[in-house]
Amino acid sequence: MASLLHRQTRPSCPQTNSVIPPALLLCCLSFLLLIPSGSAEAKRKAPYRPQPDLRILSITPWPISYSFQDGPLNIAIEIELPKDLDGATILEVSSLISSPSKRSMRFLSNRQPVGAADPSPPNQGPSSESKPKPQLAVTLTWDGLDQNQKTAEQGTYSYEVRAKLLAVGEKGPRTQMVSWPRRGTLEVR
Repeated sequence: MASLLHRQTRPSCPQTNSVIPPALLLCCLSFLLLIPSGSAEAKRKAPYRPQPDLRILSITPWPISYSFQDGPLNIAIEIELPKDLDGATILEVSSLISSPSKRSMRFLSNRQPVGAADPSPPNQGPSSESKPKPQLAVTLTWDGLDQNQKTAEQGTYSYEVRAKLLAVGEKGPRTQMVSWPRRGTLEVR
């Protein structure tokens, strides 16, 4: 009798041993695979990239607080070249100076040969490891004008300096090596 009462009070429900259709299962699994896992992305790191042999050692803007009436602004840049230039014959140093609003900007560039950059004498010895890496000093000059040849307004300007080694080929100069960029700010009063 107890089993009879149990059957009567038990609500009727569909069969719980049903099988999930394979197409629905496949669709759900593919959807789960498309959703990126937050923990996996957090563990992923950018690949290690060693600093190139072409390096910007220092950047010195002069005068530190610049005014258009003072004349041009000189940016002295010290570059360390690689020991082996691998056919590169031109050093290009460039800088983009821009206002915070990006409405006023100026691109400066200087190209010069690098053949005479090795300061060590030729009779130093056979060991190339003992030779210091060659260095060059480059000066970029800004006349205080923006891209529209208007005087730069007062404020803090940012700059980004890059150096490239170029090799001259049949179709003109080609980039051999690029340094990591260096950034900074300067005050225009």
